Amino acid sequence: MKSGIYKHNYDILMQQQINGLKNKPKILLHSCCGPCSSTCIERLKPYFDVTVFYYNPNIYPKEEFIKRLETQNKVLSYFDVDLKYLEYNEEEYLSKVQGLELEKEGGERCKKCFYLRLKKTAEFAKQNGYDYFGTTLTVSSHKDEQIINKIGEEISNQLNIPFLYSDFKKHDGYKRSIELSKQLNLYRQNYCGCRFSLRRDFEIR
Repeated sequence: MKSGIYKHNYDILMQQQINGLKNKPKILLHSCCGPCSSTCIERLKPYFDVTVFYYNPNIYPKEEFIKRLETQNKVLSYFDVDLKYLEYNEEEYLSKVQGLELEKEGGERCKKCFYLRLKKTAEFAKQNGYDYFGTTLTVSSHKDEQIINKIGEEISNQLNIPFLYSDFKKHDGYKRSIELSKQLNLYRQNYCGCRFSLRRDFEIR
């Protein structure tokens, strides 16, 4: 028998959570960008009262943050979904990843970034009366849904607010986000967001 690490099917776990709903609860959905949020909102809106939370202090530079926020608003206007967001503050992100600047993409620096954004989402959700929190991060083929969901579960246990499991890549989720982006004529960025994801040979472009 081959040994390996057991992986959860977070798409099935999300469906189980949805099947257990007795009403249409309020969810605060962290969004990394408009294109990624499009397919997630489309999938969740029949079951949840969705509010998008745009909290991304990792994005660099500020002009990119603003451009993505404008694109996010375009998506939300289409789906008739409310937005909550926090102002740009890259120092908040940089302080959390200090010493990890040279880590490869998908490594420890990214885990710190996921934790920062999901923790803030959960805190905001709890303080403002939401029933669940979740994230669009799992729609990307470049993001590890196992890591993201485990972080969400950890924060959920810490703060005592339900986390919606997800693997939005399933059921052609990423492909659908591209289709919606074309339909809505959305700006699609060509890098994850932080200054380190722009690095080539350890230099900032």
